[in-house]
Amino acid sequence: MLASFVHGFLLALGLILPLGVQNVFVFNQGALQPKLRNALPVVITAALCDTLLLTLAILGVSVLILSVPLIKSILLVAGVLFLLYMGYVTWRSQPSDRQGREAESYSARKQITYALSVSLLNPHALMDTVGVIGTSSLSYSGTEKWIFALSCILVSWVWFFALALAGRFIGSLSSSDRFIRYLNKISACIIWASAVLMIYLW
Repeated sequence: MLASFVHGFLLALGLILPLGVQNVFVFNQGALQPKLRNALPVVITAALCDTLLLTLAILGVSVLILSVPLIKSILLVAGVLFLLYMGYVTWRSQPSDRQGREAESYSARKQITYALSVSLLNPHALMDTVGVIGTSSLSYSGTEKWIFALSCILVSWVWFFALALAGRFIGSLSSSDRFIRYLNKISACIIWASAVLMIYLW
């Protein structure tokens, strides 16, 4: 049982660590929101989406969904369009002071909508979850399989809370306005690069 927990933990950590659109968005909201609790909608939504995807991958349901070409094409088109828009919005974000940063922070509804989009409209994230987590889960059965699943889910929840907390710490520094501006530019480039990569690999 311990082996399945450690396996799931390390595997999920390896998949979630790279700087992607979802991570950038959670970190940004942690930095831009006036208080950490204001970033909870994006944290909880991202973690719930990961929980859903991981559960579907381990149950094998997501393999069936992504095997339908039309569904995969719709996800790709929607994902590319959304990423291009998100990159544009992020690039234009220019908070010059604390009030400016608060104005650039998203409402709870926007946080939830964008978090759903960057979590569920990314075919490559879905394929990674299916290909790596789903395939690895085949090594286990019964209780061990669910311990493996729970360890993967635990990583997601802890990671997103830690990411928002790190963003809030950076955002609370009085000299962080320049950092936030640079972060927005870098984030926009990462988002656009993800969209281009999706088109290239289509």
